[in-house]
Parts: sequence; structure tokens; C-alpha cells
Amino acid sequence: MDDAPVWSLSCLYVKKKYRLQGITSHLIAAALQAARRANAPALEAYPFDAGVSPSASGSGYASTFARAGFRVVARRVPARPIMRYDFTQNADDGV
Repeated sequence: MDDAPVWSLSCLYVKKKYRLQGITSHLIAAALQAARRANAPALEAYPFDAGVSPSASGSGYASTFARAGFRVVARRVPARPIMRYDFTQNADDGV
């Protein structure tokens, strides 16, 4: 890993009856917007990789974060990639 200063989005919980409706994507977008407004250099997340483990356990799935522009920066445990949205690299994306 590196020494980059980051904000962390460690947990997202959506009540069972509201899942599979895109709420996690909206929560990620809101977190990105808040971090950008506060001039955070990057936002990290620690989701599950559904291809390795079916349990999202409140942290979301890597595919949802990837669609939002997050990239894998490390993987210490096979099912839990460390994903980062770097605001300097994504400066023109309008988030």
C-alpha cells in the first residue's frame, strides 16, 4: 500500500427490503460528492468481490464501486479489494 492521505468509506448498510434498488450507488455518489466538496484527495472503500465471496456484509460489492470510478489499489485478502477514487486523477468527471 502507499502513504496517500485518503478518506474512508468503510460501511454501507441498506435494509434488506430496500436492497437491489440502486441505493448503494446513490450512497457512494453522495459520499464522493461530500469528499470532493471537502477537498479530500481520495476516497477509499473496502467492498467484497462477489466473484470470490457472495457476502457484501454492509460494505457493498466491488463491481458497484468500480462503476462509480473506484480502482483496486491493493488486495490483502482475496475477497476484499482496497478500492480508491482519486480526485486528482478523476478531476473532470463531474462527481
